[in-house]
Amino acid sequence: MNANTIYAERRARLAAQLGAGGIAIIPTAREQQRNRDSDFLFRHDSYFYYLTGFTEPNAWLVLTGEGEATLFCQPKDLEREIWDGIRLGPDAAPAALGVQKALPVTELAAQMPKLLENRSTVWYPFATHPGLESRVDGWLQPVRARVRFGALCPDQQRDVCGLLDEMRLVKDGHELDIMRRASQISARAHIRAMQRSAAMLRAGQEVREYHLDAELLHEFRNHGSQYPAYGSIVAGGANACVLHYRADKALIQNGDLVLIDAGCELDGYASDITRTFPANGTFTGPQRALYDLVLASQEAAIAATRQGARFVDPHDATVAVLAQGMLDVGLLDKNKVGSAQDVIANRSYFQFYMHRTGHWLGMDVHDCGSYVEPSQVGQFSERKDPLSGELIKDRPSRILQPGMVLTIEPGIYVRPGEGVPEQFWNIGIRIEDDAVVTATGCELITRDVPVRADEIEALMRA
Repeated sequence: MNANTIYAERRARLAAQLGAGGIAIIPTAREQQRNRDSDFLFRHDSYFYYLTGFTEPNAWLVLTGEGEATLFCQPKDLEREIWDGIRLGPDAAPAALGVQKALPVTELAAQMPKLLENRSTVWYPFATHPGLESRVDGWLQPVRARVRFGALCPDQQRDVCGLLDEMRLVKDGHELDIMRRASQISARAHIRAMQRSAAMLRAGQEVREYHLDAELLHEFRNHGSQYPAYGSIVAGGANACVLHYRADKALIQNGDLVLIDAGCELDGYASDITRTFPANGTFTGPQRALYDLVLASQEAAIAATRQGARFVDPHDATVAVLAQGMLDVGLLDKNKVGSAQDVIANRSYFQFYMHRTGHWLGMDVHDCGSYVEPSQVGQFSERKDPLSGELIKDRPSRILQPGMVLTIEPGIYVRPGEGVPEQFWNIGIRIEDDAVVTATGCELITRDVPVRADEIEALMRA
């Protein structure tokens, strides 16, 4: 199946859900200025790309309920193309992208009222493109002015994100192939960073976080990735206890753990891997004790990830292992917090594990898709959070289906504090893999990089 067919089928599926008289307006992302005379590297809007495969800026897709797709794109301009690169242009777009019609984006304001006239419902992405709502209102004004002449003006505006989120949540074979390739590239990047860390320390060289970040970037680009899927986290020592730390210039000490959370984006799809490893290639006793605990909790979460399970099940499995493990290693004092069941009920583990065990993954690293089961969204129970006292409504968690992709990423983060055993101070550990839900369990697509402590040590000796 060629790319045009894939995008055409997606547009047809969306069109069928717009209803009679429906019309959808989906822009790509805006270019963003970085500083004077310089823009940030352009990255397309994921919804727009999902339906078109088109990566140029300043483009819009308009899709009717009858399935007619109109692309507005930049017109050919030989002078601008000298500076900014070749444009596809409206004349070539229908054949190249499989849309029925293409027009210069300079005609968008003039053409949109005509396209909206005699439509019943306007669909567009809510709260994702600043100013889009105002533009839609502006395009509807001339349509309303023609009502006296028999024109019909849309009387409903609806969020197209809900429809597209459900479509994007279950990946097709084309998407999974790209995500597997992205994961393989990212795994090689993690291996490269691990090995360089150990090699530099063995050679007596100074190792800084940016040295390892450079290895990641090299491997991403060397294998065709367009850019990182998100800002890479390269955190040595105590920095690993900062969840959203960014690779910086901090010195990595012999004996530190290094936490790297990094993944490349390939052809519009993200990968997301975290590994924690000893900078010199050998875990200390306390490091190994906590590492093995986190890995055991991840294995429990992996076993809970399967068709028919709930999205929350891997998190619950993780917490159960971590709660007992924190008591066993002495991170939590059972005389103060009670049993593992008490630790879970009172969320005592939250001091050392304060995030969820996973998220959806796809075109966006935190991909779209509801975490509540749509058929049960009206059901809920209420509880009081034992830490904040906030009243929380719990709704039935999403039922996992084959083709859904999620991360599995438990961790432990130990900051110095009263009652916290000193041998664990400033140890931050996270282990993250990407899982495709299957009919029999899940496929881990990121295990080309070792995860067991013995395997990591062997790799870093190589």
